[in-house]
Amino acid sequence: MHRGCVITVGELGEFGVISRITGRLSQSPAVLLGPGDDAAVLAAPDGRVVVTTDVLIEGRHFRRDWSSGYDIGRKSAAQNLADIAAMGAEPTSLVVGLGLPADTAIEWLDALTDGFRDECALAGTGVAGGDIARSEIVMIGVTALGDLGGRPPVTRSGARPGHIVAVAGRLGYAAAGLALLRAGLASGAVPASEGVPGTGGVPGTGDAPGEGAGGSGGLPPGLVALVDAHRRPRPPYAQGPEAARLGATAMLDVSDGLLQDLGHVAAAGGVGIRLDPAALPIPEIFAEAAGVLGDEVDPLDWVLTGGDDHALAAAFPPDVRLPPEWTPIGEVTDGEGVQVTGHPTTTTGTTGGWDHFRT
Repeated sequence: MHRGCVITVGELGEFGVISRITGRLSQSPAVLLGPGDDAAVLAAPDGRVVVTTDVLIEGRHFRRDWSSGYDIGRKSAAQNLADIAAMGAEPTSLVVGLGLPADTAIEWLDALTDGFRDECALAGTGVAGGDIARSEIVMIGVTALGDLGGRPPVTRSGARPGHIVAVAGRLGYAAAGLALLRAGLASGAVPASEGVPGTGGVPGTGDAPGEGAGGSGGLPPGLVALVDAHRRPRPPYAQGPEAARLGATAMLDVSDGLLQDLGHVAAAGGVGIRLDPAALPIPEIFAEAAGVLGDEVDPLDWVLTGGDDHALAAAFPPDVRLPPEWTPIGEVTDGEGVQVTGHPTTTTGTTGGWDHFRT
């Protein structure tokens, strides 16, 4: 094939595409029978299976002019793997349904597949199988499976007054990066080949400044890192099972904004939550981003209402000694909703974040 010739999925055909995808994937130890049969077979040592699913639609959840195929693969896997971790479980596999336009370049599909593979590797799992179909835009359906390791699941409903609220992972980074993209301060996606050691890519996770997939538009390295955080979240996978072992009474991943998601915890437990804004981590680079975007931007809003970082938020009994990966940010109270000390508003779980039908 001469240089510059682009092969599309339509030209390769359904079974050629399936073969190309499966040839780039790795399997987790839980997969007893992978791609090639009518269904995969997975081990379930605990006797219970944790299941979650998400649908991602081009133009709604991602833009191909903002994110590379590799970015989109990483992000699609991450948001589902984070849900498994938020239940206190270890991920065992993903199943992926993929709709593609016929003119999608094979190179883009390869990058998407590599993104799934590499993000799964970070969580110690892989893609067990899936399905493909032709569609007018890119559509991705991901189902993640997990194992509780003999522990009870950590649900949203167990928080009680006096418990400590803490977070693991980053807050507001993806929202700040999205703001920079929407303002036209970062250029579009650039294909990336970096991966995770041992998975066939160049060593590195792509999360450090200079390793991102997208163009910087001349932004300083710190601001580039914020844009990359939107393209590729960095969930704290290990901290989910860790929280379960520590005795967390409620937990979820912060996908739609801290206020809104903690509102769900408050509603499920019939309690209130009070946050201390001084305890919320606001890195200095947020102030730089706010300065570039305009004086009316408050970095605290990114932390409180920004989604897509997939940090973990949990409630713990007050006598639990939290590891350094967990930052206390507030407490569970009598009452309802989420209050931020010094701020007059209260959220009940339906405001202050992302809503698929309102946003």
